[in-house]
Amino acid sequence: MRIGVLINDIARERSSYTTVALARAARRHAHRVFVIGTEDFVYEAGHVCAWAREAPDAGDSPEAFLEALRATRPTRITVDELDILLLRNNPYDDIVERPWAAQAGLVFGEEAKRHGVLVLNDPVGLAHALNKLYLERFPAALRPASVVTRHLEDVRAFAAAHGTIIVKPLNGSGGRSVFIVRPEDDANFNQILEAVETQGYVVAQEYLPQAREGDVRLLLLNGRPLEKDGKVAALGRVSAKGDLRNNVGAGAAVKPVNVTTTILELAELARPRLIEDGMFLVGLDIVGADGGAKVLEVNVFSPGGLVGASAFSGVDFAATVIEDLERKIAHASHAHFDNRLLACL
Repeated sequence: MRIGVLINDIARERSSYTTVALARAARRHAHRVFVIGTEDFVYEAGHVCAWAREAPDAGDSPEAFLEALRATRPTRITVDELDILLLRNNPYDDIVERPWAAQAGLVFGEEAKRHGVLVLNDPVGLAHALNKLYLERFPAALRPASVVTRHLEDVRAFAAAHGTIIVKPLNGSGGRSVFIVRPEDDANFNQILEAVETQGYVVAQEYLPQAREGDVRLLLLNGRPLEKDGKVAALGRVSAKGDLRNNVGAGAAVKPVNVTTTILELAELARPRLIEDGMFLVGLDIVGADGGAKVLEVNVFSPGGLVGASAFSGVDFAATVIEDLERKIAHASHAHFDNRLLACL
């Protein structure tokens, strides 16, 4: 197979990223892999092209692989001739300093899809998920109560009803600009809200005390927990001392985790929406392994955690993902499928 992998920028890529693990697994399976940055697309004469780096052999380590990839000179390819285009860029990482790049994957991915390339996750589905309002599309039973607004009185009313709350920007990721607001913080209420309001709409969300114990990142493939040899791709994340964020990028530690029946039930509640939107590979952030468990985030843009989950379980989940891509392309060789249908087939 010829697989294109869209990332934000090769300079910002890290050897520990899930994207690197997937690229290496694809090379071990003897597939050609072309890594594209969001600034590298070319549209000419009705075709999507790109300046891409063709990935070298998998190498002895992720670090050696990434170093060799960075040293590879980009060449122009026709994206329309790829079998698969994996959209592994995170729009939130570009939205401030490179806003023009934030939706590049959606725009050019949609064009590639029109030319028969299997684009994952589906770009139309991803467009629906560009902000945290996407979580509200899922059943109320799996998510915390929340309000989205730019009016102070709405947030105050929500806080009066729920006590301690979380306040964060509607457009954001990585745990940036996330605040916990307690009833005793009334003196700072306006200041906190103003800080978040500068980034657009504000999400006020009920605070779940279980979050102090960390959360679970559960990876889903085709709408179901990613599983191999009876082991599920998941890991626990515990925030740094004094920090409410469980994001690894914000300093959280990772650990093995037991995937409970409650966690699996939440994943099942999420499955219909994910399949309808063509979400091939997804990360759910879940607080509370048992009673009162809720999904705090649905990560559909370059979801991470695959490397840690593989290390804790002793299973190569990246290889499982590539094998699933091979199965999809085999199906596509016999019959035409809509992109969103094939994404989760």
